[in-house]
Amino acid sequence: MPTKKPKTKKPGTVRKIIKPLVPNEPEKAEIEIHEAEDLYKEIRIENALTDSEGKKVKLKPNAEVDVTIEADKKDTLPENEKE
Repeated sequence: MPTKKPKTKKPGTVRKIIKPLVPNEPEKAEIEIHEAEDLYKEIRIENALTDSEGKKVKLKPNAEVDVTIEADKKDTLPENEKE
């Protein structure tokens, strides 16, 4: 049985869709992560997802999303342990 990676999930909202300035560049989705610090709230990712049936889909503006962060267990420490 594979080990599960430690992870956290944070809510976010797609604030805007950014069209490429250069042909053949991917469209981007700008996502605001609600629980992040003010200077680090926005991330931009390629606007390309795959649904449960394997079809390619895109995010819409104002979509509510979850941002999941995962790490290998070897790259984490117990909460009360210092580096």
